[in-house]
Amino acid sequence: MIAQLLAAAVALTTAQAPRAAAPSVALPFPSGDVQTYNIIQWDPNALPRIYERSDQLPLTDEELTKLSQAGFEPAQLVKMIEERRCACDASADGLIRLKKAGVDKTVLAAVSRHGLAPNRQLDILVTLDFTGESRTAREAFLYFFVDDGDLTRVFSANLPELLQRRNSHETMVDRSDILVARTVRRIQLAGHVPLKTYGAHRVMVAASASPTLTHPSQLTPQERAKAQTYTFDYPRASLQSLCRLTAGYRRDAVLAYKWNFEGSRFECEWN
Repeated sequence: MIAQLLAAAVALTTAQAPRAAAPSVALPFPSGDVQTYNIIQWDPNALPRIYERSDQLPLTDEELTKLSQAGFEPAQLVKMIEERRCACDASADGLIRLKKAGVDKTVLAAVSRHGLAPNRQLDILVTLDFTGESRTAREAFLYFFVDDGDLTRVFSANLPELLQRRNSHETMVDRSDILVARTVRRIQLAGHVPLKTYGAHRVMVAASASPTLTHPSQLTPQERAKAQTYTFDYPRASLQSLCRLTAGYRRDAVLAYKWNFEGSRFECEWN
């Protein structure tokens, strides 16, 4: 399994530990159109299946070009593509690039026939961990923003609403040790992020008291200071497109009945 860790995990510190300096936040996101999504509506969705891979991953454009330039016969490359598939760019521009790189026309035909279907959306699994005995979140809304060309996609969760109900994928995790009893209420939501552009994307994860944010520039300075940003490279084709977002909350040291947003982690797997 090739897991691309897209950013370092933000440690979920204990209430007694001093806070590290907040990471800088790159702004602005695209200032064009906005699409908003309420991820609480993902609750009935099934969680992503565990993907079982073959021993050999699909070929890529780069590997196909390298093998062709190394002298592999076209018939050999066609056989490899038939057996392993090809996570290649089979668009007109992609085939032209392969042709200019010297790839034989019979191999190009195999790429067009056996290439994986283009990616149209990300599968995303959102995991929310609430540590300690509290009742509600200090910042009532969790947001994550995804840039998509000139569009900003805005995903939000109303945490008080989520915490007041029993959710489809909810468990209690025991993280106690010999000194401290510690339980974690874990809620998982699975959904899809439609993306129209390939290549580099940015994700920003933030907690906010506002229910109506449509752009990260609307975060307060304090909320922006606690936000985390990540980048990922969205491939044109892949065996899977699964990203995992984990957000951690811990009982507030002052307001014990509230959970405080402590940090997040974001990573994706393509093959």
